Amino acid sequence: MPTTSTDPRAAAAALLVPGTTCHGFAVERCETVPELDSDAYVLRHTTSGARLLHLACNDENKAFAIGFKTPPADSTGVFHILEHSVLCGSAKFPVKEPFVDLIKSSMQTFLNAMTYPDKTIYPVATTNEQDLYNLMDVYLDAVFNPAIYTKPTIFEQEGWHYELDLPEGAGGDGSAASLREGTLRYNGVVFNEMKGALSDPMSVLDDAVNAALYPDTAYAHESGGDPRAIPALTYEQFLDTHARHYNPSNSYITLYGDLDVDRALAFLDERYLSQPSAASRRMDAAVAAGEDPSALAPNPLGVQTPVTCEYKRVEMATTPENALVGLGLVLGSALDRKRTIAADILFEALLGSNEAPVKKAILAAGLGGNVVSYTAAECLQPYELIMLQNAQPGVARELRRVFQDACRDLCEHGVPRERLEAIISNNEYDLRQRDYGIADGVAIACDALSTWLYDDDAATLALKYGPVYKELRGELEGSYFEDLLRELVLENDHMALVELVPVDAAEGSEGAEAAELAAKRDAMTDAELADVVERTAALRAAQEAEDTPEDKATLPRLRVSDIGEARPEPPLVVDTTAPIPCLRHGIPTNRLAYAMQYFDLSCVAFEDLPYVTLLCRLLKQLPTSEHSAEELDNLLAGKLGFLSFTTEVMTQPDVDGVRPYLLVSAGALSEKIDALASLPREVWSSTLLLDADADRVRDVLTQIRIGLEQGFINNGHSAALGRAMSYTSPSAVVREQLSGVDFYLFLRDLLEHFDEQLDNLRAKLAELADRIFVADGCLASFTGSDEDFDAYWDAAGDLGLGAGDGAGSGTLVVPEPRDRREAFVIPSDICFAASACDPRRLGINVTGAWAVAANALSYDYLWNEIRVKGGAYGCGFRAAGERQAAFYTYRDPAVDPSIERVERAGAWLGSFEPDEAAFEGFIVSCVSGMDAPVKPYALTKRRNTTYLAGLDPHAREERRAQMLAATPGELRSLGADVTRIAAASPTCVFGGRDVIAKSNAGFNVVDLLG
Repeated sequence: MPTTSTDPRAAAAALLVPGTTCHGFAVERCETVPELDSDAYVLRHTTSGARLLHLACNDENKAFAIGFKTPPADSTGVFHILEHSVLCGSAKFPVKEPFVDLIKSSMQTFLNAMTYPDKTIYPVATTNEQDLYNLMDVYLDAVFNPAIYTKPTIFEQEGWHYELDLPEGAGGDGSAASLREGTLRYNGVVFNEMKGALSDPMSVLDDAVNAALYPDTAYAHESGGDPRAIPALTYEQFLDTHARHYNPSNSYITLYGDLDVDRALAFLDERYLSQPSAASRRMDAAVAAGEDPSALAPNPLGVQTPVTCEYKRVEMATTPENALVGLGLVLGSALDRKRTIAADILFEALLGSNEAPVKKAILAAGLGGNVVSYTAAECLQPYELIMLQNAQPGVARELRRVFQDACRDLCEHGVPRERLEAIISNNEYDLRQRDYGIADGVAIACDALSTWLYDDDAATLALKYGPVYKELRGELEGSYFEDLLRELVLENDHMALVELVPVDAAEGSEGAEAAELAAKRDAMTDAELADVVERTAALRAAQEAEDTPEDKATLPRLRVSDIGEARPEPPLVVDTTAPIPCLRHGIPTNRLAYAMQYFDLSCVAFEDLPYVTLLCRLLKQLPTSEHSAEELDNLLAGKLGFLSFTTEVMTQPDVDGVRPYLLVSAGALSEKIDALASLPREVWSSTLLLDADADRVRDVLTQIRIGLEQGFINNGHSAALGRAMSYTSPSAVVREQLSGVDFYLFLRDLLEHFDEQLDNLRAKLAELADRIFVADGCLASFTGSDEDFDAYWDAAGDLGLGAGDGAGSGTLVVPEPRDRREAFVIPSDICFAASACDPRRLGINVTGAWAVAANALSYDYLWNEIRVKGGAYGCGFRAAGERQAAFYTYRDPAVDPSIERVERAGAWLGSFEPDEAAFEGFIVSCVSGMDAPVKPYALTKRRNTTYLAGLDPHAREERRAQMLAATPGELRSLGADVTRIAAASPTCVFGGRDVIAKSNAGFNVVDLLG
């Protein structure tokens, strides 16, 4: 609930008068931002030079962010390591992990930090105003007065350090001889994170394109850190970099939402901006010692003069399927918003779908499996990256030729106006929906910095997009887009062509690192080797040391009494007066409407489920009896906000019960209800499946394969969780058949035998469409106003659904789950692991107290054991409702140590003795997570899932009440069950071959990507 009684816009207008000063802030100007229903105030702190943007609006999900301009001078990842490290304790809050403590104890709806190629941002969001000040206090002290200056172990933990592993059976007496038997290795959270990040060929290619486009600027460097360069960073360089950049004059502060801005400004001024900081004291000392003040300035961020890279080859140890070609085109200046937005629209129109003219030309040339493009707008000189995936060898220059020829033809004959208009309409839908996937204020603060960072007068430039879109609609009448295309593609002297060539793993970075470390070990003296062991022991001691009660007491905390009542939701109504039974949601949508249809898949045989997924992906990609594929593509983009065909599997109250659905989801502006009613129906009922073009189908299937492989590499924990659940849960077995490893293996086989399977594929898809899209078992859902509801059904009628003939009904028989003990080899230097089960099989009733226990396990025990000590980037325990319990690790350097730590989790919980404040914090954070605002579409899907999974509609209220009533004793009593879950949960791993080979867990190793 809002915590201020006055209208925030009126209060800000009365206080922040341009030309006046408020709490040390000079109010420079005020602008209305109608796109965000807010008023923007631009201020500057007169003493410190800090910049501030306040966006006054009625959003209860308030936000604060502080960012710094941080262009790197090398690829050591110093700013990424700083992002992690400053959140490991500060002068005012000397606990080891204040960031984690806030996750455990606040009502935050967003809490994180992000390193960009030229900036670092620390944003938070919450619906509680006092919580906002608590979060601001901890974050501001973290960035200005971090403990890094007195605790070098923070740098070692988050950045990098040496460790010496003795082989099994080697002498452990600490003698020089035994130490010489050891294997020297690097460890560190950021070091391991970037090993995972740079296992993604697309990231490696993007880095290479940036280095070629901007060779003389900060963008030539890997801001996250290259694992080959990270160990070159020294502790002194680390501290020096912080002191030069983390000062108020280099900062950008954003306040957003319904908050008391008078109190916020006074807080910022009195607590931090008018006070000396650790960084300023270090700088003053350097000047006093005679250092040149100009040498103490932040790193420069310069403009790159145009350069042309005709061709660059980059090698990477990865599978042949990951061959890539990237063509980078610099668009101009970040401050030319019209040009950047127009370029984004233009390239989306040319490359955004298989029917887009330039993508179609590239696919027809047979150069690779897929083409994707994106506009990188959050840098000083935005660029477009066109990327050919699954590229054939040596096609880089041919890709550029085909791309330029297709663009030249469009310059001469015109870019199709229906495509451009459709993209503009679709973008405007997204802008009205404002579903950023994170708290609005956080996304807006980051957006603002995409121009503000480069010009103090451009604080709101990126936020005021309305006039730009109006102007671009007007440009559809002339040659603006053709002229822009000619400038960017045919006349651009600032571009780069880069080819990523897969090589054998033995030639890759892992082998080079091992050789480098072996040489370092051999060059070390006995004393230096002993020092490695001693420093590792000191780091372990620091990691294992408990925060003192006095240190813990410094942290600001909310109490359970600060939690308001549960957010009321309108009742879910099953409207049986509609032609199709309809779940009706009375949720405000800002003049948008969402329509869904759930089609029961229990009529589909288990072995046919992969074909259902292919059906979902091919619908919209093929012509219908009314429109060509290109016409349909334009029509959908122009008339609908989105249309998707997906599958969802609902676990049922019976532990063996499973009900899969094909879900059709669509959204539209209220003024386009007729299209919302007619277009999905046209696609599912009249797509020409029996005549599907072979090349078009092959392209789509190849793109699905590429997407799955990217998911295994980048989000292996999700793949591992799904696979591990399939060892015990019938629902997960079905999910694997629809979208997991089993589907991937089916798809690979289908592509390998595509020509001989094509006719069967066409017939199977047509037969399934006839069987699935029927009224029997169909359930509709609608979210929107009463007027839109009536208009939708008036236009939709019965959706053209027949009753179905019942042929093949009731044929879904799910195979018995079994533990396969699989470890899937992927091209990576790290691993992802998961252990999961359905607790109902163990007779365990998962109540709301389990959510509190999961919070404690994830952010206390597992965080400290697996992330802090083990060096994994992420880890956690989930207890999702009553139907899943799972442990997972993310970008983990080793398998077995994490498994062992998971096995001890129950014992830790069984002896859990938190102090009252800490335990209350666990409850607060759990309940606030449940109470966090949800966008209309996500809320609709959640409520529909509750209904279709047979969950009690009051289950969330009961779970919330159980969280509030949880006690430490109740959590300790769950320890034995956590031990049982860990023992009974089969484990699945996705990881690099070398990491898996070091495990003694006896996995069945599967070379997943061939």
